[in-house]
Amino acid sequence: MAGSKTSVCCGVSSAVAHAPHEKPGYRLLDFVVNFMETPAGSVPQVRTEVTRADRRATIGCRLGIGRDRYRIAPGIYATGKPVADSPVLVTANYKLSFDVLRSHLAGIHAWILVVETNGINVWCAAGKGSFSADEVAKQVVAVGLDKLVTHRRLILPQLAATGVAARQVKKQCGFEVVWGPVHARDIIAFLDGGLQASDAMRRVTFNLAERMKLIPVELTHLGKTTLIVLPALLLLSGISPGLFSIHAALTRGMLAFLAYLLAIVAGTVLAPALLPWLPGRAFSIKGVAIGMAASALLAIRTTGQLTKTEMLALALFIMALSSYLAMNFTGSTPFTSPTGVEKEMRRAIPAQAAGGLIAAVLWVSAGFL
Repeated sequence: MAGSKTSVCCGVSSAVAHAPHEKPGYRLLDFVVNFMETPAGSVPQVRTEVTRADRRATIGCRLGIGRDRYRIAPGIYATGKPVADSPVLVTANYKLSFDVLRSHLAGIHAWILVVETNGINVWCAAGKGSFSADEVAKQVVAVGLDKLVTHRRLILPQLAATGVAARQVKKQCGFEVVWGPVHARDIIAFLDGGLQASDAMRRVTFNLAERMKLIPVELTHLGKTTLIVLPALLLLSGISPGLFSIHAALTRGMLAFLAYLLAIVAGTVLAPALLPWLPGRAFSIKGVAIGMAASALLAIRTTGQLTKTEMLALALFIMALSSYLAMNFTGSTPFTSPTGVEKEMRRAIPAQAAGGLIAAVLWVSAGFL
């Protein structure tokens, strides 16, 4: 170590030791219970139980709190007391991915190889290219895995297949890739079954519960946007023949803000919840469909308060914004491919922007009628 820098275990450094499992130069996170000495050096042993602190951090992460920092150090970890013929399971350094894997390894003696994905989950990292053959091979060499195990097999999650070329891994580090199940909950059955996955283990699901988990972080991301949108809506709503009307800004502005909130509910809550039943294949079209329903609700709620021009403006605004927000989920589902996402965005974003611009022009012009 040079100067005042300290070595880091499990992603967090500390100059002073306080916790029960700390030692000079290291601060161990609570999922590390001990170290085991191996031919490749000292390897942290991790608990398979998920603690309340883990759950609290996970909730915060799903709300967007500390999401970019929710990661652990890449390297080699152990559950139980693995030996030379124990399996090697590979995962991302996004802590939620790591937690899900270790929580399903109770009673299993295994090595966990964590690759650097910059805190991105397995599937998204594979799509972005950070969970790659190069990165897997790099970590195999860096941790000296050939000193830990006598076999030459790496068990990778199936969702990493889009980013990892198995032949390249074998070529670069000499280890063969075995594709594990989609879900970590099936890993014990996979190991007990001789590394053979059933059809059910290969099936990617995206049920209601899985879709609803995506909603909190999407809503949280809109916080800063709302701080910009609200003043903008008040400003546009107050433009009048007398240059600017505070009364109009407040009355019309609140109605516009109501439309904004309806668009958020439609695009970030109802769209993923109702995804299989909304018309169209493109997520942007599904967003338009649910946006139309939200516009109808607004029309009923504001009967007699809006002119036809104002209602048309708010309807276009809701549909454009709902379409855009619903489209954000294309990168979070097994329904689309990276090329499909790019293709839809190229087509939809200009239309969404045009709809928003027309809505703004109509809304301002309505103040002069």
